[in-house]
Amino acid sequence: MRYRLDVVGTSVADVVQNAGGWLFDRAVAGWDVTVMVPRAEDTRPLQILGAEMLDLESVLAGGGRGRRPQALAVAANICEVDSRARSGLLKALGHGGIEVVVWGDGWPLGSDHGVDPVLHRLSLAAQAFKAHALAAGAVPTSGVGSTELFRSGVLDHPPVGADLSPVG
Repeated sequence: MRYRLDVVGTSVADVVQNAGGWLFDRAVAGWDVTVMVPRAEDTRPLQILGAEMLDLESVLAGGGRGRRPQALAVAANICEVDSRARSGLLKALGHGGIEVVVWGDGWPLGSDHGVDPVLHRLSLAAQAFKAHALAAGAVPTSGVGSTELFRSGVLDHPPVGADLSPVG
């Protein structure tokens, strides 16, 4: 069985810019990496990184059934606009066996969660492949850095009425 990383972003460009190197390093390590975004887009940048793409709406409409990732990466702003994505993030945090990281401004779950910065140092290969993925997506960039910054949180206590059953 291979490990699985699910990634939820606002667009392919958002995912590649903020987490592309980490996705590549996980894919090269043998993980199955799946990216979910709200609308159909060119998948070439994700293919370069070793990831596949699914339609976010289809996954959220199905309540994430059948998705049991060992790791989850989420754009903070997607949780602000879609309560189902926020609920999925809460479930993942409550599960305890899922590595959860968030990128972007703000922490989508409020101040009742401990938040720690997580720094991923990109391999040289990840830096090169991320640069190619950005170019394939016509994403303007001033270069690819050697790190990507995420935040990771621990659910201090379940919110009132929250369904914290395992994701899937």
